[in-house]
Amino acid sequence: MSTVALAKTLESIATYCGAELKATDPNKLISGVAAVDLAQAHELSYIRGGQYRQFLTSTKAGALILPPDLAAEYSGDCLIHKDPYLAYAQVVTLFYPPKAFPSAIHPTAVMGEHVSIADGVHIGAYVVIGAGTEIAANAIIGAHTVIGAGCRIGADTLLHPHVTLADDTEVGERCIIHSGAVLGADGFGFAPQRDGTWYKIPQVGKVVLGNDVEIGANTTIDRAALGVTRIGDGVKLDNLIQVGHNTEIGAHTAVAACTAIAGSAKIGRFCRIAGMCAIGGHLEIADHVIITATSMVTHSIRHAGVYSAGTTIQENSQWRKNAVRFHQLDKMARRLAELEKQMAALQPDHKEL
Repeated sequence: MSTVALAKTLESIATYCGAELKATDPNKLISGVAAVDLAQAHELSYIRGGQYRQFLTSTKAGALILPPDLAAEYSGDCLIHKDPYLAYAQVVTLFYPPKAFPSAIHPTAVMGEHVSIADGVHIGAYVVIGAGTEIAANAIIGAHTVIGAGCRIGADTLLHPHVTLADDTEVGERCIIHSGAVLGADGFGFAPQRDGTWYKIPQVGKVVLGNDVEIGANTTIDRAALGVTRIGDGVKLDNLIQVGHNTEIGAHTAVAACTAIAGSAKIGRFCRIAGMCAIGGHLEIADHVIITATSMVTHSIRHAGVYSAGTTIQENSQWRKNAVRFHQLDKMARRLAELEKQMAALQPDHKEL
């Protein structure tokens, strides 16, 4: 991403993101974006509401992107948009477009036989590409990336430096894969033997990504034992996520960092899974499910909704007391049931008058 932004008028910015402009001078120049508490007179920021509305009276920003209700309270220049966060994202793209890469193959790149490279592809220094791999038009392959044999990479896809794609991995169009990600490593498959040791089960499937997928840094997606580990169109995976073999993630689902998904899980479309969740294997999660942070999913979720597990943080002394009570719950429940029976036996029958 470029680090130099060219100044633009408020009017042109509003037009670009589809906002209504309220300004004394539509030609006022803005040269970048910044956090609302740090922005200066030449910069743009945004407020959605909540605790940040306090900055309406103190910000030094040259203009703000605001929802209609906050715009009515603000006396300065603003862009009025029903979704300020989305408008902000669009404005950042306007000021900082993706870096352009020349169509070129670095002389240090190493390629196997029958590699197919389309027009407009950029291949960086020390890239290794296995035999029979196909790279479509305008793809960008960052330095030190390793691509195995028989892979397919779609048009306009970006692989940042130090990405690893194992043999037969397929990546769709307009995908972004960040540094350190590994796609197509062996799934965790071992058969126990009588002597207590483990026999490795060959993982002979592959990984297939749809279009417009983004994979965060150091995230791993294991190849299928048989068949396909499939990531649907528009899926967004954060950093440091583990996706087990034969897992399927439906289109436009987003998963936050440090979540682990065991093998053969099937996650629906348009789901939102927060950070540090654990999702068991061989279960199904319906479309439009939201799972809050640090939740452990041990059974299938059949209906859309918001689901949570775990406990919130508290002082250690209180947590230790509650932990003791937790281990006593079964005994307490049995005692309560017995007391209820005794109370029922002691109460005389009442007849209606």
